[in-house]
Amino acid sequence: MIIKLIAEKPNILRLIDISKSLGINKSTMYSILSTLESVGWVVKEKGDTYSLGPAIGMLSSAYFRQFNILQAFYPQAIKSVRKIEENIQLGILNGKNILYLAKEEGNSPVRLLTDPGMNFPAHATGIGKIQLSQYNYSQLKELYPEKQLERVTPYTVKDLDELWVQIDTAKQQGYIYDHQEAVPEFFCVAAPIYNQDNKIIAAVSCTMLENSWKVKRDLAREEIVKLAQELSTQAGYIKLQAN
Repeated sequence: MIIKLIAEKPNILRLIDISKSLGINKSTMYSILSTLESVGWVVKEKGDTYSLGPAIGMLSSAYFRQFNILQAFYPQAIKSVRKIEENIQLGILNGKNILYLAKEEGNSPVRLLTDPGMNFPAHATGIGKIQLSQYNYSQLKELYPEKQLERVTPYTVKDLDELWVQIDTAKQQGYIYDHQEAVPEFFCVAAPIYNQDNKIIAAVSCTMLENSWKVKRDLAREEIVKLAQELSTQAGYIKLQAN
C-alpha cells in the first residue's frame, strides 16, 4: 500500500502524510520506510518526501521482459466471455493490417471469419481502428497516401477524412464501434491495450450478430473496456490522474 501510494504521488508525500493516508502510526511507518529505503524500493528526497527507488525499476524491467500478452489474454478473456457469451479476439497492428493473435470463443453458434494468424485491413475493423487512433492526421496520411480506402463491405469507412473522424472520437471515449464494416450483419466493439510507456500495443474486440448486438451492446462495451484496462495494467500501464 505504501509503494502504491508513493507511485501515485511521487515526491509529494512525507512520512506523516503517508501515515495519515494509510492509518498506520508514525513509529511503525518510520520503520517500514527505513526498510524500504535500505533495499532501494523508495528514496527519501529533499523536503523529506518520498519517491520510488531504483530497485523498483529493475524489478519492473524484469517483469516487462517476461510479460507475454497471449498468456495474459486467455485467463482474462474467458471471464468476459462468460458474461457476454460472444467471441472475443486479440490483435496487433501490422502496418495497414490487423494481425489476429488469439480468440476466446463464447457459446454463440456464430463462426467468425478471422482466426489467429490472419491479417485483415485495419481500417475496416474496430480492433484495427482503435489502434490507428495512436496516430495523428499527418501520420495517417503517410500510412494511407491514396486517401480513398478499400471497401470491404458497403458499410466500410470510405476515405481518410471519415476514418479520422471515427478514430478521433475513439481517442476521446476509449473504445470504438464497428457496424458491419468488416463483415455484413456483424457488429463489434474494440478497446486498446497500453504498455508502461503509454503506447498502444494491441487491442481486444467482441463481435456478434445484429440481434445479439441490440441486447448486449452496452454489456459488451463495458466488458471489452474492462478487459483492455486489465491487460494494460498487466503490461505496466498507469493511467495518470488529472489534478
